[in-house]
Amino acid sequence: RIGHRRAVVLAQVFSTLGLLLLGILPYLLPNAFVAILIPVAMSAVGGGLLEVLVSPIVESLPGEHKEKAMSLLHSFYCWGHVAVVLLSTAYFALAGVDNWRYLPFLWAILPLLNAFLYAKVPMQPPLAAHERTPLRALFSRKLFWVFLLMMICAGASEQAVSQWASTFAEKGLGVSKAIGDLAGPMAFAILMGSARAFYGKFGDKIDLDKFMVGSGLLCIGSYLLISLSPLPQLSLLGCAICGLSVGIMWPGSFSKASAVMRNGGTAMFALLALGGDLGCSGGPTLVGYVSSMFSEDLKKGIFAAIVFPVLLIVGTVLSGKKRAVK
Repeated sequence: RIGHRRAVVLAQVFSTLGLLLLGILPYLLPNAFVAILIPVAMSAVGGGLLEVLVSPIVESLPGEHKEKAMSLLHSFYCWGHVAVVLLSTAYFALAGVDNWRYLPFLWAILPLLNAFLYAKVPMQPPLAAHERTPLRALFSRKLFWVFLLMMICAGASEQAVSQWASTFAEKGLGVSKAIGDLAGPMAFAILMGSARAFYGKFGDKIDLDKFMVGSGLLCIGSYLLISLSPLPQLSLLGCAICGLSVGIMWPGSFSKASAVMRNGGTAMFALLALGGDLGCSGGPTLVGYVSSMFSEDLKKGIFAAIVFPVLLIVGTVLSGKKRAVK
């Protein structure tokens, strides 16, 4: 009823307001937690809508090898991640952490500009109501639940390491937060983006299922390197390799689902994105919980998270030979 264009512009508006209020409310409200919670929640609404909408917008564009376009699209999430870490670290080095409140104002320029771009960019109309698969029909298909599990595992495999990479670098190498951010999350994001850009370029020559299974096995290997290596430098190398291994998991699961259930529509992408978000939350939570059980030993937490790439490999194999359905 809303349409892609209105919703995606609204998403940028929420993202802009969230960033602006992040630099304003902590200096207006007496409760610091509430002052941060409000803009974070508002940004989450914007980010959540974008996660749901941008993939089906790109998927609806005419052309072949859409899995390549999907992988290339999601690589820009990684380049944005790199830009945030690199430029924000540079800002703090130049302006000082005491002037943090002005940084969200600068980042708010990006979604504000995007709001105007999305208002004009050409878009395919979403599927008509009679063409879309009803939610009840989606829920009744076993394969949909397999894809949902794959999305949960993709998000968890990615964030279980990414969210802890900076802390891992700081504790393992004894470096500052600035160096930890550069050595941890940024290296992870660069390699994750590289894997997605690689498939975006050569995906028509690569079997997606084999690429995802191989990536899952590499992810397991990186988790083992992180958790079992006696040297912190090797564990940090495992964090970077993990970024390379998880690159295809999220866009690949999206592409497989859209290829098999062609008329899933925006609702299917929304539910799959929700599954991915649950994984993004659940993966780091599991790592943190298990680590706390072993005296804050992050290696033990990372080792427990191996369950996620294992399940993703199983889901990829189960869904590998299914034909497209409406």
